[in-house]
Amino acid sequence: MKVIDVIFALVAGRVVGFLIGDFLKEWGIDSGFYVNLVIWFVFPILALVCLWIAFLVGRKMLFFFQAAKHFLVGAFAMVVDLKLFELLTWFFGIFILTSPLAVKGISFIFSTLVKYWGNKYWAFQKHEKEKLSKEIAQFFIITIIGLVIDILAFYYIALVIGPQFLIPSVLWVKISIIMAALVAASWNFLGYKFIVFKK
Repeated sequence: MKVIDVIFALVAGRVVGFLIGDFLKEWGIDSGFYVNLVIWFVFPILALVCLWIAFLVGRKMLFFFQAAKHFLVGAFAMVVDLKLFELLTWFFGIFILTSPLAVKGISFIFSTLVKYWGNKYWAFQKHEKEKLSKEIAQFFIITIIGLVIDILAFYYIALVIGPQFLIPSVLWVKISIIMAALVAASWNFLGYKFIVFKK
């Protein structure tokens, strides 16, 4: 593994821990010493250990190492998606009434740019610049399909199914964003691996 792999795994683990800490606050659970210990240290170490295992398996089957990197990039981008969604909802909520689907579309596109750079240069390590216009066009098509999948999954989970298991609506929206991102991430990984960034 390279140094960048270690750094990004630790950062992605920390960001996911931050998100879980945020969820615990939404549930009204006080984050005491042990919870903060898990959030600050265990998640980054767990992300690093999982990436290391994927690296070892990836020596024989590169697919696993790329999938683990893609997952970490996706987890990082998912937090960007969620926090940007919350920020835009708050910002636009002050000035105009707006649809949560439109705000979700904006946050998804921004987080997808994060995923593009992370996947191109880190997960799939495609640094070549030839046929860049073709790559961007393929990326755009995969991303638009991923956007449709993400928004439909968000709509279905957040609005059709609605809050379940006595989960507050505010928290259910966050869960819906995460679940929609996971559904779209599956499509994006396959599209990026076999179409956009194939070598």
